[in-house]
Amino acid sequence: MPSSFAVATTPSGQDVQFLPALANRHGLVTGATGTGKTVTLQLLTDRFSSIGVPVFLADVKGDLSGVAAPGSLTPKLAERLKTIRANPPDWRSNPAVFWTCLDAGGFPFAPPSPISGRCCSAASSD
Repeated sequence: MPSSFAVATTPSGQDVQFLPALANRHGLVTGATGTGKTVTLQLLTDRFSSIGVPVFLADVKGDLSGVAAPGSLTPKLAERLKTIRANPPDWRSNPAVFWTCLDAGGFPFAPPSPISGRCCSAASSD
């Protein structure tokens, strides 16, 4: 397992390192609107996926589904990168399977609910 990866940069320009070997089996990211929860989860998911660690995310609103497709440089991101003197990231997609209990597509992963009689299912991004 890689020794570490950068997850943030301090105001003085020093990288804040994350040690995957010390990561817990479960995590919770909380915070107020606009504090970077989604970006934090996308970054951690991308880094863990790149080193072969499977990640399960509960994503009620669909904000995190973008990790299944490569990103792109938007004008807002280009401006921010210029401000913080950073290079654009290496755009890549991650393998993803989308599980849902609301759609009939995919394959069943749980017995039918006694209430609805439906099976949950999954759909792959591949």
